Amino acid sequence: MINFNTVADLISMAEEGNRSIAQIILQRETERTLQSAEKIREAMFRNWIVMEEAIYKGLNSQEKSVSGLTGGDAVKLQAHLDKSYLGADALMGAAAAVAISEVNACMGRIVACPTAGSCGILPAALYAAVCKYEYDKESIIDAMLTASGIGMVVEQNASIAGAYGGCQAECGTAASMAAAALVQLAGGTPDQIGQAVALAIKNLLGLACDPVAGLVEVPCVKRNGFEAVHAMLAADMAMAGVKSVIPVDEVIEAMNQIGRMMPTSLKETSEAGLAVTKTGKELTAKIFAV
Repeated sequence: MINFNTVADLISMAEEGNRSIAQIILQRETERTLQSAEKIREAMFRNWIVMEEAIYKGLNSQEKSVSGLTGGDAVKLQAHLDKSYLGADALMGAAAAVAISEVNACMGRIVACPTAGSCGILPAALYAAVCKYEYDKESIIDAMLTASGIGMVVEQNASIAGAYGGCQAECGTAASMAAAALVQLAGGTPDQIGQAVALAIKNLLGLACDPVAGLVEVPCVKRNGFEAVHAMLAADMAMAGVKSVIPVDEVIEAMNQIGRMMPTSLKETSEAGLAVTKTGKELTAKIFAV
């Protein structure tokens, strides 16, 4: 079976074999699952359909979560597209990310990519790109395969769990996966994909996981919107030729080290940060009042 442990491995294998990272991941999955490449690709596209459905639902819903903490903000962002400082494309990415996260908070159907807490980032970045450039089905699948390969590497060498490494592990990984997917969509090189991953992760190092009332809502939902835009910028920088001074796998190792050093109170326990602000405590008491 094809094996890789680092992003450098993926880049090397792609360059030496004159293949894309997506092709390498597809080969790995066919060998691992003993399914045909066609079945793997169709399964990946079904994930994309679920993602799109969640975006459409969130962008057209004012539904509030059971806690009342979130809901309806994606609709507001979409209505603001023509007045955006960022531009309509980037704000559409943010709106789509918030939309999916709100659907998740309302117990709707989403794809954890890599986690439910970061479920809006990858699909939203892809959605904004597809809306602008009308990428076809096969290109979307290749982008998602590329993203999954990056997620595998991060999971092997650091963590994708907020309970282990803080939100840098969840939203940081998701942003890196999204950035990689966007570079793949744009026809970037394997090295540019690696640069985008490094740029996305390094600028989210140390991000705390401090959910109010222990729910994946505040600050998680809006954070997904911010990090979708973050991923888009990382991809743009990489495609423009901007390089990370620190190599991508060293950035991932730094994320792992920071995650280990981070206090438990900032790892999804709601014992510090926003969760224990005056308002955070009041909301928690109100939500769990008997």
